[in-house]
Amino acid sequence: MSARWNRIMALVPRAAIVVHDLFMVWACWQLLHAGRYSILPEAPALPLWNVDTSLVLGIQALVFWRVGLYRGLWRFASVADLINIFKASFIGLVAIVLTLMWKRFDGVPMSVLVIYPFALSALLGAPRLLYRAWKDYQAVQSDTSGRRVLILGAGQAAEALVRDLRRSGEFDPVGLLDDAPHLQGAKLQGLPILGTLDDTAAVARETAAKLIVIAIPSLDAVGMQRVVGLCESTGVPFRTVPKLSDILQGQSLPGQLKEVAIEDLLGRKPIQPDWSLIRNWLGGRTVLVTGAGGSIGSELCRQCARHGAGRIVLLEMSELLLLTIEAELRRSFPDIEVEAVLGDCGDPAVIRHALSLHRIEAAFHAAAYKQVPVLERQLREAVRNNILATENVARACMEARVEHFVFISTDKAVDPVNSLGASKRYAEMICQSLDQKSTHTRFVTVRFGNVLASAGSVVPVFRDQIMKGGPVTVTDPEVTRYFMTIPEACQLILQAAASASHGAIYTLDMGEPVPIRVLAEQMIRLAGKQPYKDIAIIYTGLRPGEKLHETLFYSDEDYRPTSHPKVLEAGVRTFSRDLVLGNVPKLRDAIATYDIDAIQQILFATMPEFDPLQQDAYIPSANVVPFPAREANR
Repeated sequence: MSARWNRIMALVPRAAIVVHDLFMVWACWQLLHAGRYSILPEAPALPLWNVDTSLVLGIQALVFWRVGLYRGLWRFASVADLINIFKASFIGLVAIVLTLMWKRFDGVPMSVLVIYPFALSALLGAPRLLYRAWKDYQAVQSDTSGRRVLILGAGQAAEALVRDLRRSGEFDPVGLLDDAPHLQGAKLQGLPILGTLDDTAAVARETAAKLIVIAIPSLDAVGMQRVVGLCESTGVPFRTVPKLSDILQGQSLPGQLKEVAIEDLLGRKPIQPDWSLIRNWLGGRTVLVTGAGGSIGSELCRQCARHGAGRIVLLEMSELLLLTIEAELRRSFPDIEVEAVLGDCGDPAVIRHALSLHRIEAAFHAAAYKQVPVLERQLREAVRNNILATENVARACMEARVEHFVFISTDKAVDPVNSLGASKRYAEMICQSLDQKSTHTRFVTVRFGNVLASAGSVVPVFRDQIMKGGPVTVTDPEVTRYFMTIPEACQLILQAAASASHGAIYTLDMGEPVPIRVLAEQMIRLAGKQPYKDIAIIYTGLRPGEKLHETLFYSDEDYRPTSHPKVLEAGVRTFSRDLVLGNVPKLRDAIATYDIDAIQQILFATMPEFDPLQQDAYIPSANVVPFPAREANR
């Protein structure tokens, strides 16, 4: 009984709106006739109800229902609702004219029909707008005890933010700031634009703002750094509205305020891959992802699922990571078939089993060890997992006639000085050597720098140190690294795979390298602290195997442009493919006996450029190879 009563009560507001609109139709019809007859010396009688009135009400009610006038809410009445009302009024007029033609419009003045849609639109729209204005006024009045908010930006994002803040009842917007000259002194949603962004500190003090919100989602990294600096100068907490791309990718919710992340300050203008090319290449394919539970592997799985893959085979040696990514894919992409394989991709039986489950058309080899200081003490494991496992997966894919094999490499493979770089460079050469022997499988290497927020990266380490009150540890005040976000890295991988040539190495214009010291200082400020005052920064010295600077290319690699303006293709360097592949069995023998000296000798013989750093070595400088595309544009 209560459920039925609740359903009945839920219909009451809508029924009231229907009654209101039909009353307005009747009132409009009557008033227009009264106005027309009032100018006649002998006006005919005007009945309150007749056949014409019944026809008009019936026709207009049907039109209202078909146009969907009652799907909108008065509380949020907008221009779109007014357009809908206007459309319903004109469609109603056409229907009324067609209906009254049978009686040659007897008793219906033509002037009434001409004015009817305009008058009806005004009678229907005015109450809706007045109701919304009243509710907005109530919200403003209720916000007087809310947290005072100063908004940076006066565009569409700011306008939507003001409405959302007022509806919440917890915030009191006090003003806006924007650099646009034509907006100075204007008002947005009744709020004054009090100056430019450079006035942030003074205006925040004058308005007693307790929170600053950055409502300029189009800001690039340089602009965000400037705005964050202005916010930090006020000493007031600040937040930002999410970018549209973050909302579409499910990383943020519309209207949600979030802290400014270090990615917002370090990121470049986001690359725009050729999604049509990627979807055409990926659509319906069965793909294999090794290391599917890792930072890069899991994002690759998400993007493959999002952009058209028909089936994804997950290969992961960590049961927890495998369980996590499998559950996420099944929940988020129920239409895609997901196959999970637990095992080490260095085990030939495991990779043969994974390839036998389905007809694999593309394989992404993301599984690897990647922590430089750890691998300096674990050369055997670096070689076993990064070289031999890659050779095992690559050769198995070639034998299974997989069409595309994509190897995920690193900038540390350029002029390698540590175990990670050497193992990745050897794996690159294996892929290029096998590509020469394969007539069916296309081997591609994608090389990039550090990935923000990946497992073991510097950002989560700094974040944890800051949360504990410091100190933040930086290896050297001059050390720099290239950075990119995980989604950006995976977009590059898909772009390269979709447009790849045989045996090529691809990399992305990653902008300028970022000093790690500056990264630490910015993260401390974003946490509301002052570097060297609230949080100490100490320098511990370069760790084993670390260089001051990394590079993305060898100086003698032959660069070629690609179809994407931000991606370059590096040509194959000269090396002995027979030596590279011939030394793989020797590495397996050395691995089996744990012979570190033999492993080192094989690496030296295969890669003359491999020059390992001594544990206490310090590199004062490095030959940084400029990115050709960026140099050409200067």
